[in-house]
Formats: sequence, structure tokens, C-alpha cells
Amino acid sequence: MSTFQAPLRDMRFVLHEVFAAPELWARLPALADSVDADTADAILEEAAKVTASLIAPLNRSGDEEGAQWHAGAVRTPAGFREAYATYAEGGWVGLSGNPRYGGMGMPKMLAVAFEEMLYAAGSSFALYSALSAGACLAIDAHASEDLKRIYLPAMYAGHWAGSMCLTEAHAGTDLGLIRTRAEPRADGSYQVSGSKIFITGGEQDLTENIIHLVLARLPDAPAGPKGISLFLVPKVLVNADGSLGARNAVSCGSIEHKMGIKASATCVMNFDGATGYLVGEANKGLAAMFTMMNYERLSIGIQGIGCAEASYQSAVAYARDRLQSRAAAGALNPQQAADPIIVHADVRRMLLTMKALNEGGRAFACYVGQQLDLSKYATDPGERRDAEALVALLTPVAKAFFTDNGLESCVHGQQVFGGHGYIREWGQEQLVRDVRIAQIYEGTNGIQALDLLGRKVVANGGATLQRFAAEIRDFAHTRRTPHSPALLEALQRLEVLSDWLLDQAKADPDSVGAASVEYLHLFGYVAYAYMWARMAATAQHKHDEDPGFYGGKLATADFFFSRLLPRTLGLEASIRAGSRPLYGLGAEQF
Repeated sequence: MSTFQAPLRDMRFVLHEVFAAPELWARLPALADSVDADTADAILEEAAKVTASLIAPLNRSGDEEGAQWHAGAVRTPAGFREAYATYAEGGWVGLSGNPRYGGMGMPKMLAVAFEEMLYAAGSSFALYSALSAGACLAIDAHASEDLKRIYLPAMYAGHWAGSMCLTEAHAGTDLGLIRTRAEPRADGSYQVSGSKIFITGGEQDLTENIIHLVLARLPDAPAGPKGISLFLVPKVLVNADGSLGARNAVSCGSIEHKMGIKASATCVMNFDGATGYLVGEANKGLAAMFTMMNYERLSIGIQGIGCAEASYQSAVAYARDRLQSRAAAGALNPQQAADPIIVHADVRRMLLTMKALNEGGRAFACYVGQQLDLSKYATDPGERRDAEALVALLTPVAKAFFTDNGLESCVHGQQVFGGHGYIREWGQEQLVRDVRIAQIYEGTNGIQALDLLGRKVVANGGATLQRFAAEIRDFAHTRRTPHSPALLEALQRLEVLSDWLLDQAKADPDSVGAASVEYLHLFGYVAYAYMWARMAATAQHKHDEDPGFYGGKLATADFFFSRLLPRTLGLEASIRAGSRPLYGLGAEQF
């Protein structure tokens, strides 16, 4: 079994060569003085050391031991507390946090590369940090100055953690059904009462405090999602000077026993008249929480890439070493009893599929990170608005497509190992179990598909899609490569189908739901084709500098365009079948 090592060469290729991130940072005043190519490389190098030497060694033992609950307290697996303390001391929790409150202020384009390393090294460990970073983002964007001043420095430092408390036993996707209540008090605080389920890191022994962001209803709130407010509820009350006070009326009723991510505590949290503080405006909590949820959706998408990268590295190492049978063209390893299985066509098919999807996803994650940086730091209002629109369009694609591909790739990695892939100590079966949740939490992938097609395409007549398509078409015409015709053909397929679905939606209310998952996948393959065209153009230009690396990139691009992009043909046929085949059975006939 191989050990994880961050793919630094490929990360630098994407960040510096394909997207020219240092040039972008140099023209954004908020980033120009804090990050350049050397800074980014130093951070990536250190992140690679931390994830490989500190976190990855705990991944299997953490899975074997799991998080343990007793009398309301959660104990994380052996080694987690010490590793988290070292991790926090390095400033990793606040990597992209607001420098005004102790964050490092690094751009999202850099943070997505670090998140991939983190999830690849250990998804369970990564989740504690990811939820804290997301909670900080929501607090920084929506909380009062007093709340930011008191809570953000300790959270960025990793002394306190964060959680996101949305789901209730009867209210999952439909948050308008939540029953948790918040009663105002004379001192300006609120008394929060209710129960939440599936709360990642709701209780743990890694930090001295946990800051829960809780969705609840005020007494006079309107019904439905327009009556939801957001509250900051600390596990331990915080004094005005930032010191810790008494324990708040917050408790962990139990933790879930799960298929994967077993070292991540997934908690039932009970709020029994707990003291909380309003974040943002009353009855507008869902919008504030979506600041965090959109961050988490991209982060969880990257979990799919990270797990798939770990699976790929292990599978490649095994395929180079495992001797079975001879190559179809004759012995390639005559001095041994058999050839390594990497010579066999089906093994190469699986490995190349993993490689093409992982590297396409890595580039797309960097591209979405670029749009997030522009939406936050661009000085031109029009550039900010365009980037914000692209982020809204692409976030559901990133979450769902990354994680669907993550499971496909991890299953391929397990299959490369044959029977050993089903055995625990080889690590592949854990990756399959760990990555599976990523298609479910932070909004199931079916919900992401509905969001993409229903809200981001149909609802605005495809306006943002047209802007994205124009960017792709401009690239294909100005940076022509052998793959430009295939890219343009796939783009046209997406545009024609989008127009067709806009018409279908006017007459058939079921058409959006019936087409949404296949549509998201088709969109994802076109987006990856755009990424692969950009990577191939760069590799073609620089091939002679490093034929091994750039030649490998060009060969993988060929594989993507010839073997994976044609999947869009089947997706198109499925979409055009319409909603009728889905409604041919009555409920009682299933």
C-alpha cells in the first residue's frame, strides 16, 4: 500500500501555468502584498509535509477506532488531539481567513489545493477544520463587529471550532420545516431551544470551545424559509474579554454509527434554552447560512477529488508492482514470471479514467477558486458581479460532479487491487466508504442538479450559462488545439439542450427534475473539456521544457476527449427522453 504524497507538480502546473494565479493576485490590491508565486509554493510545500506526515498516518487507525461517545462527551481517535494542536499551531485553520482577526488572508485558488491534500490525507480529520473555516466565513460576512472581534481570532487560531446546525429529524432538504425556536431576552441575547441531527463536529475533544451556527425561528417569524434566523451559540459561554465562562445549555445526545468517515463525530445536538446571538438580520438566516453552505459545498466537492487522488496513487503503485499474466503483445517483463498488471488494457482504462477525472477536477476547482477570489477582491464592480454569477452557476456542478466522479474513481482504484481492494489493510475499501457520504451531505447531488438546472439555468433564461459558454468559445477559437473541434461540439450540445429544456419547462413541470442529474453531468463533462483544453494548450506550448510531464498531460487530454467526453452523447439521449418514462408507474407499482 502506498502512502499519500501531495501532487505538487500538478498543483503548481494548474495554479501558475494554466491560470497564471500570481499575475491575477498582483492586480488585486487586497492580495498583491500578501501572496506571490514564492509564497504560494512555500505554503504548498509545507502543506504537503503536514498532510503526509501528520494527518495521513492517522487515517486508517482513526477509521478502525472511530469517534467514541460517552455521557455527552466525544473522544476522537488516538493521535487526533495532538495532531490537531500541531495543525492549528501552524495556522492552517485560518489559511484564507480575514487578516483583521488573525486569519492569513490567502486566496481561494491556493486554499482549494490545500483542501485537496487535506481530504486525501484523511477525510475525517479534514472535516473538523473545514466546518470551522466555513463557520468563520459566515461570521465574518454577516455577524456584528462585536461578535467578529470576540469569536474569530480564537476560531482562526484553532483554539475554538465551528459547526453548522441546520438539519432536524423531520427537516432535511426542506429547511422551511424546522422547529428550533429562539426567544429574545432583555439583554439582546436569545434563548435557543430545539434539536439538530447530523451535526459534523458538534462535539469533540480537539478544541476548548465549539461555536455552533444554528438555524431557528423567532416567535413572530413568518412560516417557511422566510422565517428562519441564524444564531451563534457557543458550547461554553464567552466573557466580554474573550475568556471562557460557564457551560452553555448545549449537549450532545449521541453520535451516529456510519458507513465511513468514522473518526468524524456526527452528532445529535440538543439546545435546551441555550444562550445565542443573532447573526445578520432577523428572518434572513438562510441567506447568511448559505454563505457557509456554498463554501462547504465546494469543500465537500474537493473531498471527492482528494479521496480519488489518494485512491489513484495507491492503485498506480499497486499496478506497477503486481505481476499477473502477460501483455497481449507478448512478454514485456521476460525476466519475471509475469508482467505487471499496468500493461493490461482494462487496468490502464481504469487508471486513465481516474487520472483524467482527478486532474480535470483539480483544474476546475482552481477555476472556481479564481471566480471566488474575483468576486471578493476585484476592484471593478462588473468583474465582481460576473464572477459572483459564475460562482452561483458552477458551485452545484463542483459539489456534485466532483463527488460523483470521486466515487467512480475510488471504485476503479479498489477494482485495480482485485481481491486485495476488498481487504481493509490495503486502504481502498475505506476510501470507497469515506467518499460515499460526499454525494449525500451538504445537499444531495440530486438537489445540486435541481439547483443548477432549475435555479441557475431555467430561472434566468440561461443568461449566466451564455456568459460561461462565450468564454469557452472564445478560448477554443483563440487558443486552437487538436481538441478545439471536440470542445466546441460538446459546448454546442450543452447549449442546444439547454434551449430545448427552457422550452420543455414551460409546458412540463416535471421536465426539469427528470433531466437535472443527466444535465449536470453533461455540463460537468463540458466544463472538464474546457479545463483539459486549457491544460493541453499550456502543455503543448511548453512540451520541450519537460517532455515527460507535459507529454503525459497531452496523452491524458487525448484520453479524456476520446474516451470520456463521448459520454455526453448518452446523456443527451437520456435527457431528450423527457419526463414521461419516469411517470409510467403508479406509486403502488414500484
